[in-house]
Amino acid sequence: MGSLKVPCSFGGKAALLVPFPASRFRVPQSHCYPPSSTGWRSFPGFVLQSLELVYPNSSCSVHSRRVHLTARASVQPATKKLVGDQVKDLPNSGDSIRQRFLEFYAARGHKILPSASLVPDDPTVLLTIAGMLQFKPIFLGKVPREVPRATTSQRCIRTNDIENVGQTSRHHTFFEMLGNFSFGDYFKKEAIKWAWELSTIEFGLPADRLWISVYEDDDEAFAIWQDEVGVPAKRIKRLGEDDNFWSSGVTGPCGPCSEIYYDFHPERGESNVDLGDDTRFIEFYNLVFMQYNKKDDGSLESLKQRNIDTGLGLERVARILQKRRRLNWQMSHMLLQMIVPKDISKLLGIKGDGLGDIEGAFLPVLAERVIQLSMHIDSDVKNRAARIFEELKREELRFVQTLERGEKLLEQMLAEALLDSEKSGTAPCLSGKDAFLLYDTYGFPVEITKEVADGRGVGIDMNGFDAEMENQKRQSQAAHNVIKLGVENSADLTEKVPDTEFVGYDTLCANAVIEGLLVNGNPVIQVSEGNEVEVLLNRSPFYAESGGQIGDHGILYVSNAGNHQKAAVEINDVQKSQGNIFFHKGTVTQGVIEVGFEVEAAVDAKLRQRAKVHHTATHLLQAALKQVLGEETSQAGSLVAFDRLRFDFNFHRPVMDDELMEIEGLINRWISDSTLLETKVMPLTNAKRAGAIAMFGEKYADQVRVVEVPGVSMELCGGTHVNNTSELRGFRIISEQGIASGIRRIEAVAGDAFIEHILARDNYMKQLCSTLKVKAEDVTTRVEALLEELRAARNEVSAANAKAAIFKASTITCKALSVGTSREIRVLVESMDDVDGDALRSAADYLLDALQDPAAVFLGSRPGEEKVSLIAAFSPGVVGLGLQAGKFIGPVAKMCGGGGGGRPNFAQAGGRKPENLLGALEKARQDLIAIISEKAG
Repeated sequence: MGSLKVPCSFGGKAALLVPFPASRFRVPQSHCYPPSSTGWRSFPGFVLQSLELVYPNSSCSVHSRRVHLTARASVQPATKKLVGDQVKDLPNSGDSIRQRFLEFYAARGHKILPSASLVPDDPTVLLTIAGMLQFKPIFLGKVPREVPRATTSQRCIRTNDIENVGQTSRHHTFFEMLGNFSFGDYFKKEAIKWAWELSTIEFGLPADRLWISVYEDDDEAFAIWQDEVGVPAKRIKRLGEDDNFWSSGVTGPCGPCSEIYYDFHPERGESNVDLGDDTRFIEFYNLVFMQYNKKDDGSLESLKQRNIDTGLGLERVARILQKRRRLNWQMSHMLLQMIVPKDISKLLGIKGDGLGDIEGAFLPVLAERVIQLSMHIDSDVKNRAARIFEELKREELRFVQTLERGEKLLEQMLAEALLDSEKSGTAPCLSGKDAFLLYDTYGFPVEITKEVADGRGVGIDMNGFDAEMENQKRQSQAAHNVIKLGVENSADLTEKVPDTEFVGYDTLCANAVIEGLLVNGNPVIQVSEGNEVEVLLNRSPFYAESGGQIGDHGILYVSNAGNHQKAAVEINDVQKSQGNIFFHKGTVTQGVIEVGFEVEAAVDAKLRQRAKVHHTATHLLQAALKQVLGEETSQAGSLVAFDRLRFDFNFHRPVMDDELMEIEGLINRWISDSTLLETKVMPLTNAKRAGAIAMFGEKYADQVRVVEVPGVSMELCGGTHVNNTSELRGFRIISEQGIASGIRRIEAVAGDAFIEHILARDNYMKQLCSTLKVKAEDVTTRVEALLEELRAARNEVSAANAKAAIFKASTITCKALSVGTSREIRVLVESMDDVDGDALRSAADYLLDALQDPAAVFLGSRPGEEKVSLIAAFSPGVVGLGLQAGKFIGPVAKMCGGGGGGRPNFAQAGGRKPENLLGALEKARQDLIAIISEKAG
């Protein structure tokens, strides 16, 4: 092998260039970082010490432009501080790792595809958990491949094994999965060789620090690693199915895998090596050889095409190259895509924002740095920074409030445990159920609860806590987030049926041929009258549900022809497969239909018009929301139905009435402008450049359909729309409400549904006017007067009930007991029958005054069916002994199936088991007497 060494000096400038004229010498662009039109290589922030260009043999000429060369450079960091865009050019930065990976595989025929949404269009998973998820239909053979090879950098949220986060140093909540994929193209040999070349040459990892694992009986992969790559056999480990056989679930595509591990401590030797040792090794590259399909009985059959699915953890490689212990940066990316945090599962131990403002929040400060590191990946992170900061601050402060409530509850629980201990003579112990409640609802790690409890001398039933945790795990397993690739019964049929040609943009009626029939998911040849069926057509005017718009309704007609009679199928839903096959769902209402029959497919025109109106209204609504509330608002879900539209959007507060009126006014003005809509098909890049908005959760091809209301709205959309805004006739918001933290929902009507809504409301008003015997303009005044009369009547009833309760209380004062020797304390525990809660409070106040200080009153009643009211009232003298009404009432209320609390001198509680009231009052009487006797003895 020959080489050419060129010592270079640039006087300390923060740049490096390969100093050869492009006309004489060219480093392949695929090997350059960052890429350039000349093929020259630059490293901002570094000074060149020497450069070595290695070519395959000594006979190769540097003048040859076809020779593939490898460049090795010795560089040192410049003293100049790197800022801004220079950060992404650092050789070991996350941006650099990502770009080098993608360009490495792009140079080997892989098409670079964008990261899919963190919220996938896949009902089997909650969030995107793997890079291969967007290719699931291709692996299943449900859609044809568009390219033979692809490479991606996929943002992922760990949900399927989230229990490992915090337990190991390699599992992150959010992570980027760099992947290269082959769809029936190359297989093991190429995947292995490229993975090794990427690791050792592109990333420069020492070969002697890399270990390999293969499936226990995968001799082919073992041989490639040893004989063709040159990895010593002693550093190739055969592992079993749990470690090196990837399967998506109980059925579906699967296959052996091979993994590359980095050794942080080679000094520990090569004998008795355990690749699972988290203190020594980290697995950073997984190569899945997807070659089998697992059947229901567990047996394996070969797939029609063998695929490659790999995953390289960007954070793990960054940890290796940067010599860091751990990297994690998920918060901001989840918020970017409207995934709002519900809880924070640990205490950070930071007061305020960490910069001196104790009333502030810390997470927005942390997110600023995350956004700086992320804005080169996705400009939306930077563009939506203000909303991310605001959402993080609101969620953190909300959690602090939850934490404070949890602290109060923990204090109450500990007091009750100590009280029970005094009565029973046993060691105080917090139940596992209570500890789990603090963990699950209030975000208290059990370690924190244990530390606080230990300080009070209270133990924790850890067995009970573990049982509660295990029970929750069992429940969550029912909806476990795995990439389920099982093949349905219709798979064989859909493989034989071509995609459905949609002609419904231009016509509502079309002739078609029945390509397939399904009954209960099973392929059949013929279906008779009265049976439900799914019909697959070669072409259809029916819109299949997607983009929030529901499927069309209509009829499939079979006329008299040949040997068959008339037949009809009433269609009430249309869905489409992960490919583009339409499933027309309905009932055979006449005759018999068979595969191969010609049908006339007719869409219900009135219902289609309602859907078109509501879909266009949805676009106008989003435009109005952005204009009134701000550009940062964006769609988080939608429903376009025949009777209404529903639009979910991210916003941090309720929309005010005047804002809703402004939104309605804008939309109705746009409707009255009678604007013609424009629909175009164009390249995706051109559409985005023109400012078209992408709809939530949708995937787009290279060519996209753009629906524009000129001057108002431009969106990527495959749905059906009106020709002119005047067809909407009118728009009315029915409701606005919050459905989740930071997510609002508007329901509205337009078109015929708008007219029906207005007429219905007008009819209601007429009925109301008739009932109240007033004109429409006087309804509000009349209703307010009636409400005032009702309030006055209720006050009179309440006062009468209080008087009756006080009178009854006056008859039971004689039942008070005197407790204590050094100091007599009056104790009264009684039932007040069916007295309501307010009256019970009045009775307790009266009794406390009548018995005088020191006195303790505990009353209970049954104010209604399956309802219990309890009151504990302690005078200052009793509180001074250490008794607190709020803590005392809790255990008693639990006996009645409820709970409550309050201040040391007064507490109120409720319950749902009146049959337990007498027993609960007896417990209260005995506990009060015992405690007061001890403290006042």
